[in-house]
Amino acid sequence: MFLSDSTITNIVLVTLIVDFTMNYVADRLNIGSLTTHLPEKFSDVYDRKRYEQSQHYLKATTRLGTITSTIDLGILLLFWFLGGFGALDHFVRGTGWSSMGCGLLFIGILAGCKFIISLPFSIYATFVIEEKFGFNKTTPRLFVLDLLKSMILSLAFGIPLLSAIFWFLESTGPWAWIICWGVTTAFMLTLQYIIPTWIMPLFNKFTPLEDGELKDKLLAYAKTIDFPLTQIFVMDGSKRSTKSNAFFTGFGKNKRIVLFDTLINAHTPDELLAVLAHEMGHFKKKHIQRRLIFGILQMGVIFYLLSLFITHQSLFTAFYVDTPSIYAGLVFFSILFSPVDLVISIIMQFFSRKDEYEADRFAALTTKKAGALITALKKLSADNLANLTPHPFYVFLNYSHPPLTQRIAAMEEIERTV
Repeated sequence: MFLSDSTITNIVLVTLIVDFTMNYVADRLNIGSLTTHLPEKFSDVYDRKRYEQSQHYLKATTRLGTITSTIDLGILLLFWFLGGFGALDHFVRGTGWSSMGCGLLFIGILAGCKFIISLPFSIYATFVIEEKFGFNKTTPRLFVLDLLKSMILSLAFGIPLLSAIFWFLESTGPWAWIICWGVTTAFMLTLQYIIPTWIMPLFNKFTPLEDGELKDKLLAYAKTIDFPLTQIFVMDGSKRSTKSNAFFTGFGKNKRIVLFDTLINAHTPDELLAVLAHEMGHFKKKHIQRRLIFGILQMGVIFYLLSLFITHQSLFTAFYVDTPSIYAGLVFFSILFSPVDLVISIIMQFFSRKDEYEADRFAALTTKKAGALITALKKLSADNLANLTPHPFYVFLNYSHPPLTQRIAAMEEIERTV
């Protein structure tokens, strides 16, 4: 028996409130777990003032996050129960456009409203909070250019993909969900190739790592673990922030190891080698491939469930829309799917933390420089004002990486046993 409109309403409403409440409680517990006592293991990278700054930074970002999520939830509930979805659907149908045109307009207006609502908070986060704590290097001009580029890319990729999904769902009958799954999978795989080469350079400058001790160390290490490392790039992250990082992107011949320039300036070659060994460990342990496969399978499940719900009137009645449509069904199903999405997110965070331990172990054992990785992670925590004492419940909900103290303890155990 299909879910009634009141059941759908209750499921969505309860999930939204539970999700908001869980995150609010986690935030409060996280703030409550702060302590004035600096953990002894970090005394070599934090002084008292820097440690206090990290706590003020956490409080500021948490406060902004709470305000943002409260306003987002409030606006969504008001728009929903005041009949906003129905009014918007009536408006787009009144244009006389085709169903595809109406669908693009419907989703475009919703996305545009979400963008407008989130923009002030993004500005405040960048030019007030990040500025106050010495991180921000983004100029107003660069901020605007980033927004324009992001919008253009969203339109360039989003419109064709959405149009294809609309057409297949309307025209290909019971096979529609499989075809949409295949199209979306092809789109995801294509992005893996073009993001490193075409999209990321639109936002940052990537220059090959200069010859020298660091490059020699990285290439020699990659050879010892049979890692096909041909492209090592330095990214000008300093033009937006003083924060530092390193990452692995792409696959096939487009694999890239990328170092922030801020990272290179703050660490020794051995520390950088250990950090990059961790990133290579994700590839060698097939974490990246596994996540990609899981994402593809998850997309298949989503399209299958979508095919079961998208034509049923109760889904639309729950959101005060009289006439079913593919485009509104996509939006409403994405909201209805939120309980499953919440559970999947928690599970994925768990396995992500497990993968981080495994990548740490790989780096420590293959470089025989666990101490260098420990030092690098401690420096990164100080440079980025990381929270050293997160609450376990907050970690459970939000952390893709284990707390730093636990990662260090695990690597110290490796040092003792090897």
